[in-house]
Amino acid sequence: MIYTYSIIGFALCYGFLVIYYWHSWRSVPYYSPAAVQPQTTISVIIPARNEEENIAALLQALEKQSYPSSRFEVIVIDDHSTDNTVAIVKQFPAVRLLRLEADNINSYKKKAIETGIAAAGGELIVTTDADCIPPPKWLETIAAFKEETNAVFIAAPVAINSNSSILPVFQAMDFMVLQGITGAVVHNNQLSMCNGANLAYTKKAFETVNGFAGIDTIASGDDMLLMYKIAAQFPGRIHYLKSKYAIVSTAPMPTWSAFFNQRIRWASKASKYNDKRIFPVLLLVYLFNLSFLATAIAGFRDNYYWLLLFILWVYKTVAEFPLFSSVASFFGKQRTLRFFFLFQPLHILYTIISGLFGQMGNYEWKGRKVS
Repeated sequence: MIYTYSIIGFALCYGFLVIYYWHSWRSVPYYSPAAVQPQTTISVIIPARNEEENIAALLQALEKQSYPSSRFEVIVIDDHSTDNTVAIVKQFPAVRLLRLEADNINSYKKKAIETGIAAAGGELIVTTDADCIPPPKWLETIAAFKEETNAVFIAAPVAINSNSSILPVFQAMDFMVLQGITGAVVHNNQLSMCNGANLAYTKKAFETVNGFAGIDTIASGDDMLLMYKIAAQFPGRIHYLKSKYAIVSTAPMPTWSAFFNQRIRWASKASKYNDKRIFPVLLLVYLFNLSFLATAIAGFRDNYYWLLLFILWVYKTVAEFPLFSSVASFFGKQRTLRFFFLFQPLHILYTIISGLFGQMGNYEWKGRKVS
C-alpha cells in the first residue's frame, strides 16, 4: 500500500502541474502584427553544417518574406561542412556566407552564432536552424511584436512536420506539448524552455551579457541558457510570441537513433539551469514516468499492478489531453488527437531513456561525439 500511495501522490502532483501548464498556455494572448509597418532592422543568423538537403528551401523562404529586404540581412555561418552546403549558399547572392574557423571546441553552434552576431548589422538578432522553413510574415511579425512589447528576448513557436509514419507523428505530438509548456512558462516569467530554431533577441542584450561567455563550454544551450543570462540583466522583458504568423516548421529526425540523440542532447542541459525551481519539476515528471516502468515490472509478481498500470495510463492521458488538444489546435494538427492514448507508452519509455542518458552527458550530433 505504501507503493500505491506513493504512486497516487506522484500522479496527483503531475496532474496539477499539467493543468497549470494548460491554463497558463491558454492565458498567452494571440498576436497579429498591426497595420503599422515596423522599422526594426534584423539580422537572421543561420548556423549550418552539412545541410545541403535543407538550406536552399530555407533561403528561398527568406526571399519571400513580407518584411522589406532593406530592413533585414541573412547570414549563414558554415560549420565545417563536408557536403555541398557552401556551394548552395553561394547561389543566393544576397546571403552573407561566413566560415567558422574555430575547431576542437565543445560548442560549435554557439561559436557559429557568435561569429554571425559579430558581423551582424541589425539591431535584432533572429536565429533559426538550416532545416527550418518560416512563413512569409515571420520577420514582420517578430519585428512588430518586439516594438510593441519592448522585448529584448522573444521565444517563438516551432512545429515539426509529419506524415502518416509513426516516428514523424510521434515527434510532432511530443514537440507540440513542449511548445505549449514553453509558451506557458515564458509567459509566466518562469523561463524554463525555449528553442533556438525560432528565437529573437537584441544585439545590445547579447553584448550586454557578454554573449555565451560562461556557458560556451556546454555543448548545447544556445537558447535556454542564453535566455537565463539575458533575463537576469533585463527582468520582465522576455516574451513568448504566440502567433500563427511566426510558426517555423522543421523536419523530424529521420531515424529513432537520431531522435533519441536529439532528445538526449536537450536533456543534457538540465543540470546547467540557473533557476533551481526547475529541478523539482523535472524530477517529478521523471519519477512519474519511471513509476510506469516500476509498476509494469511489479505486475509480473502481482496482477494487481497490471490494473494499477492501466489506471495510470488512462489518468495520464486524461490529465494531459486538455493541454495537448489546445496546443494541437494552435498548430493546426488536430488529427493527431486520435493517436494520443496509444502513444502514451512510447512517450513514457522515451522520457525515461532520454532523461537517464542525458545526465550521462555523451551523445552524437552532426557527426560529432559530444561529452
